Amino acid sequence: MSCCAAPAGNLALVMADPQSDAQEVLLASRVLGDGVRQSDLSVPGVHCGGCIRSVEAALAALPGVEAARVNLSTKRVTIRWRAATPPPFIATLRGIGYEAHLYDAAADTKDNTLSELVRALAVAGFAASNIMLLSVSVWSGADAATRDLFHALSGLIALPALAYSGRVFFRSAWRALRHGRTNMDVPISIGVLLAFGMSLYETVHHGEHAYFDASITLLFFLLIGRTLDYMMRERARTAVKGLARLAARGALVVRPDGAHVYLPVNEIEPGMSILLAAGERVPVDARVVSGRSEIDRALLTGESEPVPAMEGTTLLAGTLNLTGPLTIVATAVAKDSFLAEMMRLMETAEAGRSAYRRIADRASQLYAPAVHSAAFVTFVGWMIATGDLHRAMTIAIAVLIVTCPCALGLAVPMVQVMAARRLFENGILLKDGGALERLAGISAIVFDKTGTLTLGTPRLVEIDNADPAALQIATAMAVHSRHPYSRALVAASPSSTITIGAGDVSEHPGAGLEARYGSHAYRLGRPGWALASDATVQDEEGVVLAQDGQSLARFRFEDGLREDAEVAIADLSRDGYAVEILSGDHDKAVRRIAEAVGVRYGAGASPADKVSRVSAIEQSGRKVLMVGDGLNDAPALASATASMAPATAADIGRNAADLVFLHESLRAVPQAIRIAQDAARLVKQNLVLAIVYNIIAVPIAIMGYLTPLVAAIAMSSSSIIVIANALRLRGPAGSVPALTDRHS
Repeated sequence: MSCCAAPAGNLALVMADPQSDAQEVLLASRVLGDGVRQSDLSVPGVHCGGCIRSVEAALAALPGVEAARVNLSTKRVTIRWRAATPPPFIATLRGIGYEAHLYDAAADTKDNTLSELVRALAVAGFAASNIMLLSVSVWSGADAATRDLFHALSGLIALPALAYSGRVFFRSAWRALRHGRTNMDVPISIGVLLAFGMSLYETVHHGEHAYFDASITLLFFLLIGRTLDYMMRERARTAVKGLARLAARGALVVRPDGAHVYLPVNEIEPGMSILLAAGERVPVDARVVSGRSEIDRALLTGESEPVPAMEGTTLLAGTLNLTGPLTIVATAVAKDSFLAEMMRLMETAEAGRSAYRRIADRASQLYAPAVHSAAFVTFVGWMIATGDLHRAMTIAIAVLIVTCPCALGLAVPMVQVMAARRLFENGILLKDGGALERLAGISAIVFDKTGTLTLGTPRLVEIDNADPAALQIATAMAVHSRHPYSRALVAASPSSTITIGAGDVSEHPGAGLEARYGSHAYRLGRPGWALASDATVQDEEGVVLAQDGQSLARFRFEDGLREDAEVAIADLSRDGYAVEILSGDHDKAVRRIAEAVGVRYGAGASPADKVSRVSAIEQSGRKVLMVGDGLNDAPALASATASMAPATAADIGRNAADLVFLHESLRAVPQAIRIAQDAARLVKQNLVLAIVYNIIAVPIAIMGYLTPLVAAIAMSSSSIIVIANALRLRGPAGSVPALTDRHS
């Protein structure tokens, strides 16, 4: 079996005009910052390691292209480029034999590849069974005239079957040869055609033996392997396809003149007003401007409990409006939404180039010249040894078939795809398949505090010297601010019977709120600003309510630990990982969290300090996993061996991280490590299986002990075994297997 299948049907209109191509690519590209843009193309003809290398090399050679990465599962190529106008991506790919068009994840066009494979398989199976019946009669001792007739009938059945079913391989092989390349389907096509041609020669010359049954049955088994390969790849892609199906296709937009119009989601622009009925999914990232409802965020966060939505609430694309109608304003286009980002992260997961994958890709690259040389040498050797053209040709065909390194080519990417799916099912997004290998080898973990170990949302934990009236005044002031402390105070306090108008409250950034109520002036904020004198002991963590400069109440807030933080860190420490906290917050706040989870810490760390600490740990011989969320964590995330960030992290933090976890629970960290370790073990097993197969099968074929049919069965079986081994990585969703002690 080969990785090279027939191209899927076009998902969009293929562009033909170069100028139009450039304009379309520019409009569809995403701005990444610093003058860099990203374009995504669909390349249906990409099916194997050789295709990946050809596409990536051709695109990387274009001026302005900084990186090109192919995703084999989705047949998508992601290109990062920096230029005034887009380089000729589509024309370049067309020049090397690959049709390309703009990638559209939301396209609902049916992929006909599987149905085409099934039809080809059915035709080959029907033809093979009928030819076998005729061959049995020949083998039973038919006379010369009957034998020639049955051979001719077999040829008449085999020819259309070969033309129809064999096009799956012939089309790919011809496309490669026409552009001066080879792929895994070239020797397969040569082997099948040689077997048919040799049988035809024997039939014309009244030979005793014809091998139409072998050539068609060979094709039948090759198609079985190809179809199973495709079906298993489809299983690995169901998570992303499920996300695409759940995404809204459009929304009811309110125009400035009050008219209502339904627009496709790709036509919705930031600032457009949208009517969202109960039961509808949010089409793009948006903000609520009117209405109250409850939102189901299970698709994005895995949390089943609905959350309230009201004026000012931020909604993410893909979440479900449950109870009431809302009027929302779009804040991003569809391609820049959080849901789109999730799909991009999933789709690029298998495209990473780990060390193991580079080994497999290199081996596959050497395949074509090696197998053709081996078949030719085998043919010459047997001709010299026996002088039997028929025998030499049969053995050479078997060598062509059995040496296909499809198992080696699938060894790594199938594990990466299944690992990405298992991570996704447990609320973790994998951005780079190569990160799995790095994550499996880490021995030290560095956590940021705010927004990582903690939720980044303070809560009120203590009130000193506050009578009910003072508390109501503080609440009446806090409702006019979006500051986290104000929100926490309002959330923790009973409804206030006191009302202070918005015009009577002013906010001083970095200090607090000031209001006039009755004959008194009130301040709610930092003690040094709110109080008339700084003689009082100042607690920078606290908030003071002051009346005419005199303290009425003091409030203390804490940032609560992320769910399961203590359990997760305890598990990691117990299993031999060196865990520490590195935060830019002041010592007291960091120490409190460090003591709660029982690890060492560093406080007051700048971004440069975090990078230095990560580098120091790695120089000591340990590989570091950095877990952070903010802008100040991005350099450390990028410099560590592997990195993780929560979904609530800043954009730059998510971009710098290798993995993103969607749940609030911190158990995602040990869970991801475990999955990475399982994946690394399966990759090694697959590489060993693929190598052992070739070590055993190739010499046997060269020695003449394999027929082309048996070679086809052996080759397909090796690929299926490798894929089946990769499927072992699937685990129950939400499970957190215990870590094995590998670092103690």
